[in-house]
Amino acid sequence: MNRNNVLKGVIASGMILIMHSCGVPKVTTQESKVKLPATYTNSSNGEASTGKIKWKDFFEDQYLQQLIDSALVNNKELNILMQKVTMAQNEIQTRKGEYLPTLNLNAGADLDKVGEFTRNGAVEENLPIKEDTKFPEPFTNYKFGLYSTWEIDVWKKLRNAKKAAVMEYMASQEGKNYLVTNLVAEIAASYYELVALDNQLKNIEQNIEIQKNALQVVKLLKESARTTQLAVKRFEAEVQKNQSEIYNIKQEIVVAENKINFLVGRTAQPVLRSADNFMNTQPKVISVGLPADLLENRPDIKKAQLELESAKLNVKVAKANFYPSLGLKAGIGYEAFKPQFLLNSPESLLYSLAGEALMPLINRNGIKAQYKNASAKQIQAVYEYEQTILNAYTEVVNQLSNIDNLDQSFKLKNDQVTALNESIVIANQLFQSARADYMEILLTQRDALEAKTALIDTKEKQFLAVIHLYKALGGGWN
Repeated sequence: MNRNNVLKGVIASGMILIMHSCGVPKVTTQESKVKLPATYTNSSNGEASTGKIKWKDFFEDQYLQQLIDSALVNNKELNILMQKVTMAQNEIQTRKGEYLPTLNLNAGADLDKVGEFTRNGAVEENLPIKEDTKFPEPFTNYKFGLYSTWEIDVWKKLRNAKKAAVMEYMASQEGKNYLVTNLVAEIAASYYELVALDNQLKNIEQNIEIQKNALQVVKLLKESARTTQLAVKRFEAEVQKNQSEIYNIKQEIVVAENKINFLVGRTAQPVLRSADNFMNTQPKVISVGLPADLLENRPDIKKAQLELESAKLNVKVAKANFYPSLGLKAGIGYEAFKPQFLLNSPESLLYSLAGEALMPLINRNGIKAQYKNASAKQIQAVYEYEQTILNAYTEVVNQLSNIDNLDQSFKLKNDQVTALNESIVIANQLFQSARADYMEILLTQRDALEAKTALIDTKEKQFLAVIHLYKALGGGWN
């Protein structure tokens, strides 16, 4: 009768646990609703995306390749992130161990002296024990054995936590890939900025030579009383102004070199580069492919997607906290008060087996808060995923338009430079024949310098636009 009552009590308690676990609060979850267009606006290019091309095949300049190669090994930010990837991988191992049984070896010895006028003391005193098995005084005890615990993952809480850790690890790898993409693009952009500065320096030096020649002509004309000292001083001032600008450009070159050195992970030193054919080199023609290619090529999109999957699993993990956790405990070993009896079987043999079910019944606010937070993070991950996709698509569209507009601008600026160079020759001839004022020569030379400077700047922007488009398409990490 008593046994039946106990059994009924256990069954009733189990029913209470199950019924109570059904009271899980409802939370909101969300799915991504962003859909990319089938094609890019004003683009009929149906070829495969250039974003799939390896950076070594995309950047052909050998000096630039050497810089990128060195940066992928020595860049400090990348090396820091690699350690975070390693930690994320270790987290998988930690999560995996949580749902597997634990097995521990336990060995110990203890010493105990009980009072004679206590229950234990009286029992020991009156036991009919042979002399060789008499309890020692004080009492010693030796034991060793194997002990195991195992949480039975009925609700897949631990397995889902492990899957979430796998997703976070994969997301960290994509985060590393995205950093590589940015690093490759930043080094390439800095390299062409440096090459453009070299061309700016060369341009202003050539212009100074032209102005010096004009200055000599003005001095000769002044000696023959065909012009005034004012013209000589104005030409001298123009030469000095441009000479001072050389030092500004040289400082910009130092800053650009050291930026590259920092990205490469080395101290300040000259950066080898090829600047001679910069103005005659055409930036690469890029195939953008289809917008859907971004989902496969862009590491930041893949990272956001994996983080979204991880957030979904974490919602399931938080929900499982409302359900009973079931566990098993077991142990087997030997225990005796004298070492010579320690391995006697079955006298010194001990074993245990227990099962338990635990769940919170009162004050579950903490679990509810965790569940709601997991749901909020899942919705947040959806928005971040959608934002990443929209940002990627916008970057591609912007750079496509930028490349087209820069092409048109470069053609017009090139024509402007050609016209102004011809104007300098004409102005000099007119000035020497007293048919033009010296200010016309000064202004023409100044306009030609500014136009050539703008032309070099536009060429640089063309290279940067192509680099940024390659990055926007997901190129550079592979």
